[in-house]
Amino acid sequence: MPIEVYPWHQARWRELVQRREGLPHALLFRGREGIGKLDFVRKLAQSLACTSPVENAACDECQSCRWFAADAHPDYRELLPEVMRPSGAEEAAAQGRSKPREEIVVNEVRGLESFVNLTAHQTGAKTIVLYPAETLNVNAANALLKSLEEPPPHTRFMLVSHRPSYLPATIISRCQQIVLPTPPVEMAEQWLREQGVTEPALSLAQTGNAPLAALALDDGAFWQQRKALFGGLAAPTVDAFALAEHVREFPIPRLLGWLQRWSYDLLSAKSVGLVRYNPDYAKTLGQVASRLRAVDIARFHRTLVRQQRSVHHPLNPRLYIEQLLFSYTALLRGEDLTASYAR
Repeated sequence: MPIEVYPWHQARWRELVQRREGLPHALLFRGREGIGKLDFVRKLAQSLACTSPVENAACDECQSCRWFAADAHPDYRELLPEVMRPSGAEEAAAQGRSKPREEIVVNEVRGLESFVNLTAHQTGAKTIVLYPAETLNVNAANALLKSLEEPPPHTRFMLVSHRPSYLPATIISRCQQIVLPTPPVEMAEQWLREQGVTEPALSLAQTGNAPLAALALDDGAFWQQRKALFGGLAAPTVDAFALAEHVREFPIPRLLGWLQRWSYDLLSAKSVGLVRYNPDYAKTLGQVASRLRAVDIARFHRTLVRQQRSVHHPLNPRLYIEQLLFSYTALLRGEDLTASYAR
């Protein structure tokens, strides 16, 4: 299947392919999650390797492009966390682990050495893509840094990141940063309509205007789970125990994301009377916000943001969910959120 460069990235695409010969050995592509950064980088790598480029873009017909279409180009490697790889579950099981790793580990970075030392099959540079780059653990980041400091010949590194602030400053400083923009709302809505999404505006609101993330929401489970959680949050009396039991099988990152967006909207409704992420609950959010202090909502939101770093590996998932919901009920009662998290 051809790799796509989305309409909102066309200007950046033209800029990069026009200076393809002068691109540095290390690039850091940054932008909101769900806007198509990885597809952009894959298409760029294909175009750089193409032997018969058309207007500096891939021809989609040469041997190099056919290799890319088959996910088998000998001069291209992607390094993703085990959990994102199709064979991740099998790899974990083979090593006696119950779950695939969510980090890129040092052995995986070191495993690129043989690829780096090979001569390219075709004229041009070999390309290594790391996605998302912020999943590199400390040792893996240090191993990568050595390659960035002393770049191997004819090898280009492309790091793709949703949260570049999580990367070590030493890695960021050795990369040329490329910001990939979030599309205008009208363009994103039109694109989603073309993909068959029935409520593009609400889907975009849920994802902060990230069209690919919005497209991925177009399934019944997401909306049913969201309704179940928000129904509990909007109830006249929130029962944290009962609600935690009701949502305990939901993906924890999804739950935390919903709570973060709910709290953001509470603060926005309180401060400026606007709701960004959940316009279908605007009336309820306004009513809840009217009973709260802005400083308490802001404190609650910061508490949720801090939870982001541990959301993928909580020690006790059920207790983690209960604590999230207890913090919300503490907010509603005007209690100290720190005390809620100490329960």
